[in-house]
Amino acid sequence: MTAGIVALAAVAVLIGGAFAGLILEGARDPSGAAGAFDSYLLRVARFTLWQALLSTLLSVAPALLVARALSRHPKFPGRRLMLQLFTVPLALPAIVAALGVLALYGHAGYFAGVLGGLGGQEWPGIYGLSGILVAHVFFNLPLATRLFLEALGTVPADQWRLASQLGMGAWPALRLIEWPALRAALPGVAGLVFMLCITSFTIVLTLGGGPAATTLEVAIYQALRFDFDPARAVTLTFLQIVLTFVVVAMLTRLGANTVGDANLPVAPRRYLATGKAETLLNAGLIAFALLFVAGPMAATVLAGLGADLGRLAGEDAVRRATLTSAGLSFFSALLSVTLSLSLIAARRALALRRAGSATSLLEHAADTGAGFVLVVPPIVVGAGWFLALRNITDVFAIAPVMVVAVNAVMAMPFAIRAVRPAYDAASERHERLCLALGISGWNRLRLVDWPSLRRPLATGFAFAMALSLGDLGVIALFGSDSVQTLPYLLLARMGSYRTADAAGLALLLGLVCLMLVIAADWLGREAKA
Repeated sequence: MTAGIVALAAVAVLIGGAFAGLILEGARDPSGAAGAFDSYLLRVARFTLWQALLSTLLSVAPALLVARALSRHPKFPGRRLMLQLFTVPLALPAIVAALGVLALYGHAGYFAGVLGGLGGQEWPGIYGLSGILVAHVFFNLPLATRLFLEALGTVPADQWRLASQLGMGAWPALRLIEWPALRAALPGVAGLVFMLCITSFTIVLTLGGGPAATTLEVAIYQALRFDFDPARAVTLTFLQIVLTFVVVAMLTRLGANTVGDANLPVAPRRYLATGKAETLLNAGLIAFALLFVAGPMAATVLAGLGADLGRLAGEDAVRRATLTSAGLSFFSALLSVTLSLSLIAARRALALRRAGSATSLLEHAADTGAGFVLVVPPIVVGAGWFLALRNITDVFAIAPVMVVAVNAVMAMPFAIRAVRPAYDAASERHERLCLALGISGWNRLRLVDWPSLRRPLATGFAFAMALSLGDLGVIALFGSDSVQTLPYLLLARMGSYRTADAAGLALLLGLVCLMLVIAADWLGREAKA
C-alpha cells in the first residue's frame, strides 16, 4: 500500500511540478503571456488542428478499405507476415520513420527522379505539410487497419453462415454486416489517430520545413531552445494542454483504446466467396498498403547500409550517445515497471479491503492516475520543468534525471496494461493462502507472485525501454553536447546535413527498438500461454 501511495505521489509531483512551473512563469510575466496571443499563435494552432485532421482522414479512410479487403481474404499466402509487418511502425522511433520517408521521397530520395519527371521539373522534396502527412499515414494506417480488422472479427459467425445460405453478394454484405461493425469502431479509431497526430512532435520537427508547418509542440520547443521566450512558451503549452485534454475526453466518451494495442487477433475464417473483380480490387488495395508501409522501412535499411557503419561505430560521440541511451532507457524502464507494479498492488489491496462498498478516491486514483499522463505530452512536461528549474539550477546538467523520470511515467500506461491482468489473476489464486500464512510485502512478491509476474514484468520492461530509447521529446529540451542520446545525435547530424551518418544511426536505433518490441511481444504471448 505504501509503495502505491509513493508511486502515485511521484506521478503527481512530476505532472504537478510541470503545471506549477508553467503557472509561476505565467504569473511572473502575465502581460508577456497574454501578449503571446497573436496571429502567429493562431496560425500555429490552426495548422496543428489542420494537419491532424488531414492525417486522420488519410489514415482512416484507406484503412477501412484495406481492413475489409484483408477480412474478405483470410487465407492468402503472406497474410500473417503482412499483419506482422503492420506492427513494425509501432516499434519504430518517429525520427527513424521520418528518415525513411526522406530517403524515399526526399530531394535526393529513391523516388526523386520519378516524381520530378512526373512534375516536369526537379523534385523539391517532401518537407512541409506533405511530409508530415506521409509520415503520419505511415504510422497510423497500419494501426487503424488492425483495429478495424479486429472490429470485423467480432461479427458473429452465424451472420456469415446465414449470409452464405442466402447467397448474399459483396455489396449487401458490406451494407448489412460489415459496415455496422466498422461504423461502431470508426469514432474511436479516428479519435485515437487524431490524438496521436495532434501530439506529434518528432515528425513535425524533422519534416515540418519551417514556420509555415509548425505545430504547438514544436513551437514550444522553438520558444525555449531558440528564441528563449518563456512567456510565449507558457501560452503555447497551456493551449496544447487544452487541445489534448479535449481530444482525450472525446476519446473516453467514444471508448477508444488510447494505448493502441498492436496484438489484434483475427480469426482466419472464410465467409463468402468473392468474385474475380472484387478479388482484383482487394489485391490492389492490399498491395498498395503493403508497399506504402514497407517502402520507408526498406529505404531506411538501404540508406543505413549505405553509410560508413564501421566509422560510425568507432566515433566517440556515437559510442557515448549509445551508452547514454542504453543507460537512460534501462533506468527509465526499471522505474516505469516499479511504479506500475506499486500502483497495481495498491489498487488491488484497496479493492479487496473495500469488500463491496463504494470505491474510495485513493483507489480510483491508483486505478486511473497513470492514465492522466496521456493528457499531458512529454514536451509539455519537459517545458514545465524547464521553466521551473531554469532559475534554480543548470537545466542541462539534470537532463538524465528529467529524461528518466518523464519517460518512465509516460510508459506507465503500457506497463500497467502488460502487468495488471497477471497480477490480478495471481492475487485471485493466492490471496487466501497468503493471508492464512501471514505472507505479505516483499516476501509475497519474491516467493508467491514472482513466478506469475516474471514474464509480464519483462514485457512491460522491454516495451518501456523501447519507448524511452526512441524518445526525442524530453532530450530535445534538456539535451546538450555533454548529454546526448542516439535520437538527439541523429537529429544533430540531420541538422548539419550529414545525412549518411544520420541514416546509419537511424538503422542502429530502429533495429534495437524493433528487437525490444519483438521481445516484449514474444514475452507477452508466452505469459498468456
